Amino acid sequence: METASTTPTPKRTDIKISVRQLRESELATADHITRVAFGTFMGLADPASFMGDTAYVRTRWKADPASAFAAATDDEIVGSNFVANWGSVGFFGPLAIRPDLWDQGVGKRLMEPVMDCFDRWRTQHAGLFTFAHSPKHLSLYQKYGFFPRFLTALLSKPVQASGHALTWTKFSDASDGASGLLDACRATTETVFEGLDTSREIQAVADQELGDTVLLWSESNLSGFAVCHCGAGTEAGSGVCYVKFGVVRSGQGAERDFNRLLYACEEFAAAQGASRLVLGVNTARENAYRQVLARGFCADFLGVSMARPNQAGYNRPDVYLIDDWR
Repeated sequence: METASTTPTPKRTDIKISVRQLRESELATADHITRVAFGTFMGLADPASFMGDTAYVRTRWKADPASAFAAATDDEIVGSNFVANWGSVGFFGPLAIRPDLWDQGVGKRLMEPVMDCFDRWRTQHAGLFTFAHSPKHLSLYQKYGFFPRFLTALLSKPVQASGHALTWTKFSDASDGASGLLDACRATTETVFEGLDTSREIQAVADQELGDTVLLWSESNLSGFAVCHCGAGTEAGSGVCYVKFGVVRSGQGAERDFNRLLYACEEFAAAQGASRLVLGVNTARENAYRQVLARGFCADFLGVSMARPNQAGYNRPDVYLIDDWR
């Protein structure tokens, strides 16, 4: 297995790349390529060990097979990319290419179906998360109208029992009326950005049993929610509860409710037996970022969000929202 320090394989100039939907039979290969690609870029001694027992490829393919794409040569896949539809918001990744085919135009080919999706969905605000220190990554995505904005911090803390009296439930607790809960979640996201809708994430976690969605209540009204992955085979990994998306209703009381949501997520993580709670916050959401730090979270990694158009979207100081667009 080559590492980043190994003498690179000579560039191939005769490759012919086709791009199509990723097939279920190719998920194991796509997962391996993703691990090796990112592990090689980050200089790991064993690139295939990247991400441990977390899972991005299979879970994202199952969530929406029509938005998972493969680059292939001679019907052998050499890269993949995934697109997420959050209503008026969309993002893509991880985009991964077999290291021996880096700098051969494969990344550009894998961007073609992404842009088609955004056009077809009429996405109002599209983005991605990438390495802030990589001019090559920034240059590629700028060609498609994405521009770097604020840093996004990936943060974590040890899970501790809070002892706080909170009113929260889980999406899985609802024996019926799930559509009503999705409507309530959609109404909550609408308060931070028109058309933002994470119903697909909520449903994917429920259908694939990846974790659960924490629902925060003020009397009978939904104040906020958090879509959480837990354990091996999810985007969290063993011993981890990962908040893929979390938000509270904008307006009066948002700061208080966000603090309550953080406590609710930690209580949920403890109930799942997780030892660490992980989440991402864009630093343009200054108030949310400060509050997360005050709650004892420490940054593990910094990346940069890139947006198209080059506008704030919901990355504003008054928005109390958790995500990282990985």
